[in-house]
Parts: sequence; C-alpha cells; structure tokens
Amino acid sequence: MSASTAVAGSALRASEPAQGTRVGVGVLGATGYVGAELIRLLAEHPHAALRAASSRQHQGRALAEALPAMAGGTLVLDDDGAEPGSWRERGVEVVFAALPHGAFAARARAFLDAGMRVVDLSSDFRLRSAAEYRRRYGLDHPAPDLLTDAVYGLTEWCGDPLADARLVANPGCYATALLLATLPIVAEGWWSGDVIVANALSGVSGAGRAPSLATHFVEVGNGAAPYKVGEAHPHLGEVGQAIRSVAAKAPIDEVRMIFNPHLVPMARGIVANVAIPLGRCVGEAAARGLFAGRYAGAPFVRVLDGEALPETRFVRGSNRCDLAVRVVDRGRRLLVFAAIDNLVKGAAGQAIQNWNRLQGWPDETGLPLAAWASA
Repeated sequence: MSASTAVAGSALRASEPAQGTRVGVGVLGATGYVGAELIRLLAEHPHAALRAASSRQHQGRALAEALPAMAGGTLVLDDDGAEPGSWRERGVEVVFAALPHGAFAARARAFLDAGMRVVDLSSDFRLRSAAEYRRRYGLDHPAPDLLTDAVYGLTEWCGDPLADARLVANPGCYATALLLATLPIVAEGWWSGDVIVANALSGVSGAGRAPSLATHFVEVGNGAAPYKVGEAHPHLGEVGQAIRSVAAKAPIDEVRMIFNPHLVPMARGIVANVAIPLGRCVGEAAARGLFAGRYAGAPFVRVLDGEALPETRFVRGSNRCDLAVRVVDRGRRLLVFAAIDNLVKGAAGQAIQNWNRLQGWPDETGLPLAAWASA
C-alpha cells in the first residue's frame, strides 16, 4: 500500500469515536514535514484516533485540504495556539508537539495540567540544564522547572523511566543517528575518552518546511554544503548529555565531539559515520558482536553483516536505523556508520515508538519496519 493510499484510507477514522483500545491523539504543527509524517503514521496505527490537529498557516481548513494525501478526512485544523482544555474535551489524551524550537515550551505545562501526556519533537526539553539550553539555542528557557521532569526519548536507551513519563523529549535527527552509533562503545567502556569525530549527510527536509534561501531548490539541487561544523551544531548538547549518562568510566566532565553535518540534494534521510578512539585494541568480530548483542531486542536497529554499509534508500519511509561497524587504525579506532530516515526514526516514527512505550505496547506497533521501494 502506498503512503498516500494508506493515509487516505485511514483518514476517515479522525471523526469516528474511539473503540476498544483507541487513544485520542492531537498533533500540534500538523502541516510541517514532521507533523505531516506524524499524521501519515498515526493513520495506520491500530490504537490511535486523531481527535485534534493544528496549523498556524492553515487554521480553519480541513486537514484533507491542507494535506491532500489525507483525502476523505474532515478534521478541521485549529491554530497552533489551541487551548489545551478544548482538546481534552475532544478526547485528546496524548499530544505530539511538532512545533518550531522555542514555540511550545511555555505552553507545555498547560497541556500537562489538563491531563494530557506530551511527546515534544522540538529541542525544548532535550537538555536538562537551562544554562546549556541557552548556550546551544541562544534563548532563556521559559519553563526550566520542567527540564528535569522530561524523559529523553532515545527509545532503545531510555529504559524504564519512559513508561511513567508525562513529558517525553524526542531526540534530534542527527542526535539519533550519532547516539545509536556511539552509545554501545561508551557503555561498554571501550571509548578512550579522546575526541570523537562524526560526519553526516542530511536531506533538505531536516531544515523544516518554512521556505528559506538555504533550502531553495536552486541553492541545493546540484551541490552539497557543510554547515554548523566542528562544535557549533546544537544537537551536540544532547549528544554529550546522553554519552555522559551511559559512560562506563565516570565521571566524564566533558564530551568532545567534532561534528561536520552536510546538506545534500535529497528530500529525506541521514547517513552518518562516527570515528571513536578506543582505549584498547579490538577485533572486528568483537565489535560487531557488541553491537549485535546490544541491539538484539531492538526491532528497529539492524546491524549489517559482511561488507554491507548503510544507505538512506534502504531505510527511507521506515522507522529503522541501519548500522555497520569497521575497525581501523590497527584496532585502536572504530568506525560506525548509521542511516535513518530523518522524518521517521529521526522524528515522527521515534515519537510514536516512544508513545508505544508510554502505553505499554510493543515498540513496533503501527510503525513501518520495511523501507519504501529503493528506486
């Protein structure tokens, strides 16, 4: 079934009453790239009933009009400033906030106080320190008291706290790829503590749907460009925080990672490689065994065998992360390659995976494991 057919066939459920185990869902920022991906995936979720959605640009219009793939849906879009009380009255139990960074933090408590659980897909609650938030994003956090309440939702690594969370901070797309590639080594104590070097290529949808010169087709259609290189990218704040939280050799005061992201002419996807210096010599079989063992129970992480390397086309449209491991520098350095769809595993899919954990359902409930056709 194609993506558009799946959404169109399920959109009519938005106006039906919840039945059985269906849970009322609301999406803030429903017509951005991530919000639209949430709508697509929730339409196929067996336990989701879309009760409310919002859009600053399209308020008052039918969802099917703003997102033509939703043909048949009659849900009318609210403004992004929708009142939490009205959503609760419509049966919304969980809110996915897919708003721009800084747009939701001040309103989060109102949704929580109205009795809803929240999965926030922006950067607003990923960092536990208000000072670090200001350093990374140049803003004073409007709700610093909530920072320590939020659970950082890198699903494969967040463990038991996620089950009882009221507020989940969905990781950034780059952070998801980098951390799934790095944390097994750190947690095992193999990392030497020296500088980690990471490079990544990303599709243009990672910059959001709002038009800008940097993402104009003429600017990106026939070239590739690095940006926010070295230690400048804001996702490094959450990456360092997560690495410190699992480090076998504690305490680690500072995690140094040099990160070089690049924008490339494709719509979606991230492929990254991470070079991790080791404190001991390891063989490739041991390294692959470490990753295979750590992700053995993770349905959306696939550790590739042999000479295979991850490619974005083999994860496009899926909630999967493909990883490959290589040992270089005479066993003293590990190269880990990762590929994800930035809109699915890097955003909307992981948010729903986290919601599945909140509800006590299997991670894979309603989420695509297979990629779209590679052509």
